[in-house]
Amino acid sequence: MIIIGEKINGSIPSVAKAIAERDSEFIKERARKQAAANATYIDCCASVPEAEEVETLKWMIDCIQEVTDLPISVDSPSADVLTQAYKFCKRPGIFNSVSGEGDKIDKIFPLMAQEENKDWQVIALLSDDTGIPKCAADRLRVFDKIMTKAKEYHISPNRIHIDPLVEMLCTSEDGIAMNIEVIQTVRKQYPSIHITAAVISFNLPVRKLINYGFLILAMNAGLDSAIMDPTNRDMLGLTYATEALLGEDEFCMEYIGAYREGLIGPVKK
Repeated sequence: MIIIGEKINGSIPSVAKAIAERDSEFIKERARKQAAANATYIDCCASVPEAEEVETLKWMIDCIQEVTDLPISVDSPSADVLTQAYKFCKRPGIFNSVSGEGDKIDKIFPLMAQEENKDWQVIALLSDDTGIPKCAADRLRVFDKIMTKAKEYHISPNRIHIDPLVEMLCTSEDGIAMNIEVIQTVRKQYPSIHITAAVISFNLPVRKLINYGFLILAMNAGLDSAIMDPTNRDMLGLTYATEALLGEDEFCMEYIGAYREGLIGPVKK
């Protein structure tokens, strides 16, 4: 499983406070903890006004890179910000994100097509100028348009993380059935593509149980990437366990290794 650590995001009040006060040690410590928990990437999202975003992301990225060599998921709703902020990264990471909305793809995909950026990846959201489609068929139509653009710019599927966009469960009529249909269809059409999701729920009691259930069902459908908290030992343990149960962890060596490293299971004293 590709784990994109979610804990350095300005939408989190404590992170917003650290950004406002330029508390570099707070940012560094969050980066250290996620790296120690075997995150694959560190997501970096400023959540400040766009006029301040590039400068803020530079500061945040510099803080992260002082304490870990993990690649960074540069996170902004603005393609213009992404085209500037990715340059602060010392190694290839992830553009987070593009979608079928406006000209975002036509700003990011040409950068990815350049030889010097050939190892950069991208998260692509299945939304467009009409918003988030309400049915699987419409989301898959957005997916087809994204993949047509990818072919146009010679972006291989294994550089793309498709996000089917999970909406609030409490407002859904069919649970995550639509998302499962999208994930399974995408996986069948492009076996090498990545499929990601933010593993977080809202407006329900004991929401961590909803997150755990979603993670297992989505991985079974084909999810192989997740924007999540790698320091959540239960969530991380379920990730390793589900991979083992799906036959994606030969002889359960990754699961055993995570336990021996103290990443999952009871906290060792």
